[in-house]
Order: sequence, then C-alpha cells, then structure tokens
Amino acid sequence: MLVYRIGQTKYAGDRKGSGVDGRWNSVGQYVIYTGGSLALSCLEKLAHSSGTSLYAGNFSVTIYNIPDKLKIKEITLAQLQRHDTDWHKVINYPYTQAIGDDWLQGRETAILKVPSAIIDLEYNYLLNPAHPEFDKLKIKEIKPFLFDRRLKIS
Repeated sequence: MLVYRIGQTKYAGDRKGSGVDGRWNSVGQYVIYTGGSLALSCLEKLAHSSGTSLYAGNFSVTIYNIPDKLKIKEITLAQLQRHDTDWHKVINYPYTQAIGDDWLQGRETAILKVPSAIIDLEYNYLLNPAHPEFDKLKIKEIKPFLFDRRLKIS
C-alpha cells in the first residue's frame, strides 16, 4: 500500500517526524502523518496552511510503501463518534492526542489508520518512527509538488 506526505522539500526524506503537536499527537511525540491518497494529503495540507505559505514554499510529496504483511491498528469513525460526534473539532484534540500518544508509546504497530477529519470516509495513516518494524516502511519516491493557485486564495 502506498501513502503520501506533502511537506517542505528539505524534510522530504525525514524519517523521524518533527515532534510538533497535531490532531493525533501531543508536543514531543514524534509521528509522521500521511494520507491514503495524494489528493487527501493535498487537502490536509491546504486545511492546515495559509495560501501564502503554500505558494512560497518548496514542497515535495514523499511516497511511502507499507508492506502488505505489516500490521495496522485502526481507529474507526464509529469509535470516535461514540465519544463525541464532533470528534474532529479542535476542542477535541486532547481526546485524539491521547489516543495517538497511547499508540505511539505502546508501540503495538508501526502504523495507525485514522479517519480524516476533512473527509471522514477517507483515511490518514500515522507512522511511528520508534516502532521496531518502522524500518520495513520504505520511501518509494520523492517528487516535487506544486499547489495550484486556484485551490486557496488566502
């Protein structure tokens, strides 16, 4: 399976994550966020960036290959909605961060499949660089990525 990460070109080959907090991790917890499709990764980047930074930056897409035999833990939309139907809102970050932090620290799997907060019928895949099987995830390719100016004005 292929997953996609769009980021600054200078970090395209990074295999440890930044430790910056996000929806599924608190600050200091190293994780790599990827999307199940290139289009979803583009939408995720658009949602979390200003238009100016998208067009001024030097971006690349890193395509990771996840071996078919590698175990993936999944958090389902139903699980999240049982807790709160508005799980995707920023106010619920502490809830999703706790899930992600527990997964990272427990090292049960190298990959966590989670619903996208943008399109809940699609999935993001979190990669745990500290997991013993992380080295089985290979970077298939790194390619330049340009955002079309029609996608976001500000």
